[in-house]
Amino acid sequence: MSGDVVIIYVSVHHGNTEKIAKAISSILGARLVKPWEIQPDEVVEYKLAGFGSGIYYWRHHTALIRLAEKLPPAPGKMAFIFSTAGIPLKMINHRALKKILVGKRYRLIGDFTCRGWDTNGVLARIGGLNKGHPNEKDLEKAVKFALRLKRILEEKNN
Repeated sequence: MSGDVVIIYVSVHHGNTEKIAKAISSILGARLVKPWEIQPDEVVEYKLAGFGSGIYYWRHHTALIRLAEKLPPAPGKMAFIFSTAGIPLKMINHRALKKILVGKRYRLIGDFTCRGWDTNGVLARIGGLNKGHPNEKDLEKAVKFALRLKRILEEKNN
């Protein structure tokens, strides 16, 4: 499966999203890159592309959104979305990024989110939210998510 999967992510403050990206990559054997390290036309060369970041003001990181907007159409190419966030998970949606990818005709095969340590703005004064996350349980959930993605990819290859 090596060479079939790319994970494009941004992890800024505490490495929350990077931990999740690495957990998913450990199962998929994915190439890990930042949005500024890959060209939009390179992304469509992969059978599966993952897009993830922390959630900033209810959206994925601007650099990830900008890359997604520049992607060429990719009818039927598979993609997944992931995130980490300080806000309650029930409030998380990946709507903006999903809309862009669906508009580029990607086939979304899953999305994942978990809590991440958040010390942005005034939260720093109180020690932040979700200190210690992602934790081992969060990483186990990310691995289970990656195993589901791997099964889908293997089915598509057979």
